[in-house]
Order: sequence, then C-alpha cells, then structure tokens
Amino acid sequence: MIVDRVRMDAYAEALERVVTPESVVLDIGAGTGILSLLACKLGARRVYAIEPGSAAALIGEAARDNGYADRITVLRQRSTEVALKERADVIVSDLRGVLPLFQRHILDIADARARLLAPGGRLIPRSDVLFAAVVSAPAPFEASRGPWESQPLGLSLRSGLRYLENLWEKHYARADDLLGPPVQWSELDYATVTDPRVRGHGTCTISSDGTAHGLLAWFDARLAEGVGFSNRPGAATTIYGQAFFPWPRAVALRSGDCVSFELRADPAAPDYVWTWTTEIHGGQAPAQRFRQSTFVGLPLSPDKLRKRASTFRPTLSPAGELTLSTLDSMRSGVSLEELARALHAAQPERFRSQEDALDFIADLSERYSA
Repeated sequence: MIVDRVRMDAYAEALERVVTPESVVLDIGAGTGILSLLACKLGARRVYAIEPGSAAALIGEAARDNGYADRITVLRQRSTEVALKERADVIVSDLRGVLPLFQRHILDIADARARLLAPGGRLIPRSDVLFAAVVSAPAPFEASRGPWESQPLGLSLRSGLRYLENLWEKHYARADDLLGPPVQWSELDYATVTDPRVRGHGTCTISSDGTAHGLLAWFDARLAEGVGFSNRPGAATTIYGQAFFPWPRAVALRSGDCVSFELRADPAAPDYVWTWTTEIHGGQAPAQRFRQSTFVGLPLSPDKLRKRASTFRPTLSPAGELTLSTLDSMRSGVSLEELARALHAAQPERFRSQEDALDFIADLSERYSA
C-alpha cells in the first residue's frame, strides 16, 4: 500500500489541503503509520494513530526515526474503543478492501464522526462513488471453473460449481473489457452515512458485441475538494483492482442488448454478504435471470446457522465453560504461569503439559486482557 503512488499521492495531497499547525489528526486503521507521519510532516500539532494490529509497533519506531515521537500517540485499539481528551480536526482513513464495503468500515467511520470529530472537522475520504459494468473476463472465469470441470483422475467435481458461482474475486480488467458504459449504483457520503447496508441497481446498455462473464464493480474515491483517485479499468493501476461478480455461465451479447442488475451488500460478521441479481434482455430471445449470493458461496453448516439465529438460546459447551472459568481466574491478579500451573493440574487430560496450558491462557490474555 505504501508503494502504491496513485493512492499515496492522492492522500498526501488531500492531507496537505486540510492540515494546519493547529490541527489534531486522527488516523483510523493506521497500519504502519504512513498517513500519520505525513500529517506530522505537514505540521499537525497532534496525531492519534489508531491501529489494533501488530503493525502498530512500527508506528512508534517510525515516529522516532522521523523526529515526530512527541506528536504521535499510538493507540492499539479499535477506533470504537477510543476516547480522546480532544476532538480531531481531521479524520483520515483507508479502511477499504477491493470495494469500500469492507468489514466494519462504515460503522467505524460513523462512530468516529459522531464521537471524535470536532464541529466543522474534515473527513478524508469525503465519499466513495460505486460503479458497475458488464465485463468480458474469460481468464478469471475459466481459471476458477477449470479445476472443477476437468474431472481430475476421472472424478467429477462439478458439484462444487454451485458454490463457486456465488463467490466474487479480485480482478484487474482493461478498459476495453467492458461491453458498455459503466453505471453508478451507489454513493457513500461519509459526512452522513450510518447504515452499513448498501443496495443499488442500474441498467447497462451493451455497446459492443462480445461474450460477457459477469459484472465488474469499482469505486471513485473523493478525498478532498478536487482530489481523488479511482480503481476503474483503464485508470492507473492501484492495489485495489476491481471486484468481479461472475455469472453462472458466459452469455453472448450484441450491441443494444440491456443488462439490468441489483447489487446488495449486507453486513455479516466479519465482513459482508454480497448478492447480485441480473436480468439480460436481447433481441427475440427470452430474458435470462441470475440471482447469486456469497451466502451460498461456501458450504454452510446447519448447526452454525442454528447457533447464529436470533431465537437461539445458547448453553456453553465444555470448551466455552473452560474459557469462561479461565477468564474469571484472570481476575485474581496472578501471573499467567501460576494460572497455567493450576489449569494443567486440574485438567491434565486436556493439557498434557504446563506449556500447553500456558499457550491456551496466553491466547486468552492477548485477546481479552487490558
């Protein structure tokens, strides 16, 4: 991400336009801290770098290396867990994946805007505009299906295709792979957005004959007034690529045909369930309709679904009881070594050595201790 000059140059220009010597900057999902360092270089009075992952360790070192240690505060937490003594004048983030609908991106921005941004403060990015088009993508389409259709060792694996047809993938398309002009299907305005669910639709008119394999989606990022970038086909290559939503089969299309679609993204921990519905109208042939969803893109365990239902009344399994009792023991203030010794003695059949018990307790400590 650091060497992606399209992304980095755009973020650097956006920060330069809004950061002043009086600015307090909040960097959400700071990673290794490159945007935090840029904010300091541009003169920010104080920068809060929020990064829950292990990369946070690098931010402090980089701050010292660049002479910014007195101005960067590293918070190894989620932004939703952070409380600041002062509100930020600028909140900067890049929490996207291939598309901006990624994990808890929208909820995190909405929370930070409400709790951590000063009145009149700036958000970078300001918005992301989502586009889609019909695409000819024979390479990823055939590469993903090939192993399941090839009958390796004379065995049929075609039953796996129904799952494969409901998974999207990252793709780098060329501008001439699009069989018609793109259509905007949604926009995320970060100054107002609160709902992580997104739904949009559009109709693509085919402008050149070709074989279509699905829909391609991307975003145009608007970081600040007059500053942005795009991962659209034909733009300078970025780390993001585009999202390829395949159809169950390739479809021959002619100029003038119409393809209507609906795209939906519904939050489902840890990420999103995507649903894409397509209707293809062309000539005298009957319309073709596909409805696909990542919800059925992987074999689902009925037992797991049952346990996620809102009406389910859970009881703890033996593993759950063990985790609960261990966490309760941590309140006593003793060391992990003492806890491991006691756990090994109490459950030698579960933990064959004190080291096994310590590994178990250390994992819980890393996740839940303050």
